[in-house]
Amino acid sequence: MSTLPRHAFRGLMLACCSASVGCGGIQSALDPAGPGAARIDDIWWLMLLVCTAVFAVLMLVLLQALARRRRPLTDPALETIGPDPRRERRMAQVVGAAVAATAGIILLFVVASYWIGRALVEEPTGPALSIDVTAQRWWWDVRYRDPVPSREFSTANEIHVPVGRPVELTLRSLDVIHSFWVPNLQGKKDLIPGQVNTLWLQADRPGVFRGQCAEFCGFQHAHMALYVVAEPEDEFARWQARQRQPAPEPATDAQRKGRDVFMASSCVLCHAIAGTSAGGVTGPNLTHVASRLSLAAGTLPNTRGHLAGWIIDPQLQKPGNNMPPNLLSPDELQALLSYLETLR
Repeated sequence: MSTLPRHAFRGLMLACCSASVGCGGIQSALDPAGPGAARIDDIWWLMLLVCTAVFAVLMLVLLQALARRRRPLTDPALETIGPDPRRERRMAQVVGAAVAATAGIILLFVVASYWIGRALVEEPTGPALSIDVTAQRWWWDVRYRDPVPSREFSTANEIHVPVGRPVELTLRSLDVIHSFWVPNLQGKKDLIPGQVNTLWLQADRPGVFRGQCAEFCGFQHAHMALYVVAEPEDEFARWQARQRQPAPEPATDAQRKGRDVFMASSCVLCHAIAGTSAGGVTGPNLTHVASRLSLAAGTLPNTRGHLAGWIIDPQLQKPGNNMPPNLLSPDELQALLSYLETLR
């Protein structure tokens, strides 16, 4: 396949993908943005080209066979004509060549798959960023590790990484089997309860790349997405510094009332906000929730209206999740939204 059709096909796939991701972000294994995904992309194109060539050859042979004239079965001459030794030898050679070609293609795929697999698990060189990713139905808890425990922080359903720097993900599951997959950056890796797995990835260009749980994990499996935000090293350092800061103090009466509403509700039993007495660990950390791209693990855009709907009746937006409805008056809801919007 020439370069132009390959890029045209890839562009078509990206257009279809971009139309379906909702909250933004590219999700396509045919648009690699890191070395791991690039290796997978190479073997995908190798298999496509080889299989396309095999299909074309088989179709030509089939058309040739259909085009040949054959004597009717009622032709008396067929009763006196025996097998042609030369034709039999020729057919045997054709069958032997087809078997040899098939074995060669299978061997090519095995060697390529082994080589790519070995390359994907090799540890990259250079200083790596260490991140713990814990999956549970149906969201992702993300913790950035640091040699100084006080510098560690948590976020949810969103991973920021510096461009060109390897990232080590330590993967765990708290309930059932999940699978971490960001197609643009790396292949899949399962998260199995009671087992710790490791996945290396690296982004070679800035961008927002959508990931997904790729192992059926229950009712809301399709709504268990995440985003990897790749940014230059200096921008990543600024983002990291902001994430280590506690929540800002409310600046208006509405925001102060919103904080009081939050602290007096059942929200504090599940969610944490650094700088306050809210220290729940069952749900996502909300210290900087307003800065995230989406709500409910990629289910909704992070806007005031969607946040209001999610707070009032999360079961309507994502049935089966563990967050209960919150019966708030309109004034309480608006004050709570004003406070949550300051958490950046």
